[in-house]
Amino acid sequence: MSVKIIELNDRAVHVGDETGVILQSPGFALADGSSIVLGEAAERQARLQPTNSYNKFWHELSLDPISHGNNFRHFADIAYAHLMHLAEEAEIGGDVIFAVPGNFTRQQLAILLGLVNHTPFKAGGVVNSSVAAAALAAEASDIIYIDLQLHQAVVTRLNTQGDHLQAGTTIQVPGVGSQNFMDLMMQMATGMFIQQCRFNPQHNADSEQQLYNELPGWLAEAEGGNLILELRAGETLHTAKMPRESLINSLGGHFNKINEQLAPMLTERDTQILISPAMAALPGFTASLPQQSQLIVLDQHAVSRSALEHQELIIAGDEGIKLVESLPVAKSKPANSSQTPQTVSPTHVLFKHRA
Repeated sequence: MSVKIIELNDRAVHVGDETGVILQSPGFALADGSSIVLGEAAERQARLQPTNSYNKFWHELSLDPISHGNNFRHFADIAYAHLMHLAEEAEIGGDVIFAVPGNFTRQQLAILLGLVNHTPFKAGGVVNSSVAAAALAAEASDIIYIDLQLHQAVVTRLNTQGDHLQAGTTIQVPGVGSQNFMDLMMQMATGMFIQQCRFNPQHNADSEQQLYNELPGWLAEAEGGNLILELRAGETLHTAKMPRESLINSLGGHFNKINEQLAPMLTERDTQILISPAMAALPGFTASLPQQSQLIVLDQHAVSRSALEHQELIIAGDEGIKLVESLPVAKSKPANSSQTPQTVSPTHVLFKHRA
């Protein structure tokens, strides 16, 4: 059985193999009594049952008791349920390489490995996801990798030392995760519906959930133009138009928070900026960056492709599992490993993991 890669990013946990990404599952759980729904199905119902919905179990993974656990003792219990869900959906039964973000603590890593001991698969090794993402695209001595999680953005500085890429400082930027961007865009969409249709989709849970579920599709269909918003309430179809320029302006405050952390790191002239596809899919983000040269948008397979290529260096030997934070730099770049920002459009496939 071939090695599989699990990239732990709660915005969308990716499972990959030699064919590419085979499963994307957001870090959502919906628990009601003895039943639990996980991943995308849970996300698409989260606004309907907010008291039964959980989306911080990876972000705040711990063994600390939770008071409203719906039969779960702590977030680790929910994370375990998600791992079992991944195992079933992606048919994982052999060795797995975990790619974890730089903000993942040693304690959280220990909890993760403990949970894996009770799954059908085995943890073969662990690698820093920013190193894996950047290893096949690195072209400068100083590199910055920007990724989007559910509740924050993460900015990681990396350096090439000889022929190896080494992870450096990781900065967490709270309040600018995919959920924060979704909330902001939902508020703007609601304003457009109220202004143009006298309809408030956030007035009740059903239409609010519909708004949340439909928004990524509207972003994809816009293709650089205005967004056409359509929601059905009973027999009435409400249609509103959202100017793309207004949307980008509304996201500017969140972009500024990220760029404030990024700017002091751009001290070297040849610093290369690598951006995850989810980050690049946010309308106007790449254009907001303080540096436009040496800017590369990675594709969604970058982490799994790199981890598989370097699996012999990542999979633990007799000395046991260690977090790998350095990988060789690719001597030649794969033709499909990246694309320039100008060719990337904000699609829901990239931003919200749904085709």
